[in-house]
Amino acid sequence: MAMDAAGEVDHLAAERAAARFDVEGMKVAWAGSRHAVEVADRMARLVASDPVFRKDNRTMLSRKDLFKDTLRKAAHAWKRIVELRLTEEEAGLLRLYVDQPGYVDLHWGMFVPAIKGQGTEEQQKKWLPLAYKFQIIGCYAQTELGHGSNVQGLETTATFDPKTDEFVIHSPTLTSSKWWPGGLGKASTHAVVYARLITEGKDYGIHGFIVQLRSLEDHSPLPSVTLGDIGGKFGSGAYNSMDNGVLRFDHVRIPRDQMLMRLSQVTREGKYVHSDVPKQLLYGTMVFVRQSIVADASKALSRAVCIAVRYSAIRKQFGSQDGGPETQVLNYKTQQSRLFPLLASAYAFRFVGDWLKWLYTDVTQKLDAKDYSTLQEAHACTAGLKAVTTSATADAIEECRKLCGGHGYLNSSGLPELFAVYVPACTYEGDNVVLLLQVARILMKTVSQLASGKQPVGTMAYMGKVQYLMQCKCSVNTAEDWLNPVAIQEAFEARALRMAVNCAQSVGQAASQEEGFYERSPDLLEVAVAHIQLIIVTKFIEKVQQDIPGHGVKEQLQNLSNVYALYILHKHLGDFLATGCITPKQGALANEQLGKLYAQVRPNAVALVDAFNYTDHYLGSVLGRYDGNVYPALYEEAWKDPLNDTVVPEGYHEYLRPLLKQQLRLSRL
Repeated sequence: MAMDAAGEVDHLAAERAAARFDVEGMKVAWAGSRHAVEVADRMARLVASDPVFRKDNRTMLSRKDLFKDTLRKAAHAWKRIVELRLTEEEAGLLRLYVDQPGYVDLHWGMFVPAIKGQGTEEQQKKWLPLAYKFQIIGCYAQTELGHGSNVQGLETTATFDPKTDEFVIHSPTLTSSKWWPGGLGKASTHAVVYARLITEGKDYGIHGFIVQLRSLEDHSPLPSVTLGDIGGKFGSGAYNSMDNGVLRFDHVRIPRDQMLMRLSQVTREGKYVHSDVPKQLLYGTMVFVRQSIVADASKALSRAVCIAVRYSAIRKQFGSQDGGPETQVLNYKTQQSRLFPLLASAYAFRFVGDWLKWLYTDVTQKLDAKDYSTLQEAHACTAGLKAVTTSATADAIEECRKLCGGHGYLNSSGLPELFAVYVPACTYEGDNVVLLLQVARILMKTVSQLASGKQPVGTMAYMGKVQYLMQCKCSVNTAEDWLNPVAIQEAFEARALRMAVNCAQSVGQAASQEEGFYERSPDLLEVAVAHIQLIIVTKFIEKVQQDIPGHGVKEQLQNLSNVYALYILHKHLGDFLATGCITPKQGALANEQLGKLYAQVRPNAVALVDAFNYTDHYLGSVLGRYDGNVYPALYEEAWKDPLNDTVVPEGYHEYLRPLLKQQLRLSRL
């Protein structure tokens, strides 16, 4: 039996030895650069070696103890960041590997970007230094009890009082209560509050305001501010470490200059004035936030897949011949057909997330040059990718739990908590159905403009080939033909375009465009998904076509790219057949090739998840341990449960003994 670097038995050594590629090279392909690998490795080990960041008992803590533990970890993380003088990149990775949702996520992820994106230079100079040093803690108070996705329906008001040069922030109804903002419940001292701006008797819609909520001396709520936590959430541990809050204002006054005024201002006299800064600049912040959500999807999915692949290689069931060893679960074709597409998806989401980083830079540069030509396409792309990747990841984590059998249901597997902590991503920063309908609306507009000769741009450029794609025939004749990236991309382009054109024609036949959109909304969701899946397939193909160093790395990525594309084709075969993009025979050939690809992935599966380079601490799973020593770890973990603190359970004398001794006191009716 092989030993790892620490002298422990490596139960997965044979799997790793069978790999046909350079794992270190794949780590670089996954992380983006050798530097990224080294920094991530250093930060992950820094967190794993620090006892303050222990998390194996998290699901056993009470809500109060869990929240206190979160505060402790956040403070300790900041202490280490300052002591070690970590860079912004290193600090972000350290917080990632601490792996516990808390107020700092919203402080850095929403509060600071809101001020940077919507605040004037003067406001940024005033507020950002305080936020950067944690002299104030901020959150993002937009969602209300009665309104989430419909931001324009928010009810909180900010009425300007010219007599005092102040805004009066007020919650006029119960449903206007701010509800859900992370960090609001117990930690935040300030919030960017979104409210209806009213001046001179006119409602100018939703604007952002910086509002202090708690005293900087004793942390008590300020007068006329009511706030607290909204209560426990789905799962044990998980997102319950976050203090999602409720907030109500009773005519709270703030200075006029605490309105975020980069895009519009209210003068001392109460006049509402638009600034010279175009509203389109907000798109830059939106692209940044959604890019980070897609990146988070690849992290969560890769963690779940890493656990499921390693455990499937360790677990053996059935197949014993004449007393010989049973079969590894990972060798069963049914396990491969469910698990390997998720492995491919993890890589696909990683690479499309990397591309979104480039898109953010591109959008920012175009905005600086006052070039808004690609903004609508960028919005559709980022909204759709957020929706598709988060939904697929949430479903995939649950599938990985089922792939791990009964043990996957244990908290110690790490999968129940991972699912519970991730699944809110399908709702926050835009409900996925709402986002996909926004994408569909843009696609319908693009289709309607094709006749005028207007050429689509960016990820919609394929629609410019409308005449060819509406008539082309798939050239696949053998299963191996499906390994041709040109054939794959053309099939996905034809599917996406034909579905969009068919829906546009149906919408156009309705009494009104809005009625048609409403009636065909379920089909429009599928149109949007087809477009986004095309983007993911395309970006994976483009990644594989790059110069990728490392023995066998490019070949393995090619296999995974083909697995992802053909799995999506198989899953949505009805779309491809109904639109005439491929024939039933070609669909069968795609499925045949998919099975062959699974056989090629199998000897490399463990090494492919090793390339994620996750520590056991970050994975947080006895099933996904690097050394594969699963069963002793499961047994040991069971005895840590507080229920095992006593041999005879509390309550025995009150309830079990009277029952067993037939001494229950019965009431006489």
